[in-house]
Amino acid sequence: MAVAPGAKLLWEPRTPGARGPKPVLSVDRIVAVATEVADAEGLAAVSMQRVADELGFTKMSLYRHVPGKADLVAVMTDRAFGEPVELADGDWRTQLREWCRLMYAALERHPWLLDSSLCPRVWGPFELGWVERALVALEGTGLTGGERLDAVATLSGHLRAIAEQARNSATPEADFARTLGALMAEHAERFPSMAAAMAEAADGGQDNALDFGLDRILDGLAVLIESRRTR
Repeated sequence: MAVAPGAKLLWEPRTPGARGPKPVLSVDRIVAVATEVADAEGLAAVSMQRVADELGFTKMSLYRHVPGKADLVAVMTDRAFGEPVELADGDWRTQLREWCRLMYAALERHPWLLDSSLCPRVWGPFELGWVERALVALEGTGLTGGERLDAVATLSGHLRAIAEQARNSATPEADFARTLGALMAEHAERFPSMAAAMAEAADGGQDNALDFGLDRILDGLAVLIESRRTR
């Protein structure tokens, strides 16, 4: 079975160059500039022509190193997640909390990952390595392989949902409250539960949907894990 060009870019070892002057154009340089464009203007701004212009080369020069935009985005995505790190010692819950913190930080640094990670593409060793870290944290819990994968997918979905809100607003819950505040003041009798909940939430003074959702997912996993241990 033939290996897709994108897979070759992602999975072939990155070997140090030979002695002497470094090439003026390389995959690393192309990916770095494309990432800068995406960080500043979003993934839609990235094109082979735009990256070539930023580098001062012709578009055809880029194709000698990267087969096309889809392959470029695949490599950008993998490198934006970064090389996986060992999670701190602790139980499965402690390790998954740290994993979520690190994954969310990557989405904050590179909001365009919310778009690129949904594109059909070859997964790279860094991205798969992060999934591996989460699965290792769940080893020995009694969950099946499918359940461990679903747990990671559920956590990832929660992180993506909150990051998507944050991409459009630094304080999504506060903005939501401001938008509806005037309406609730005027129509509190019609929506008493909504008005009461918003008033009580406002007293808390902070957005906590990320931690709240994470804790509830982990609570649910804890119940499932405990049920397996008591069978």
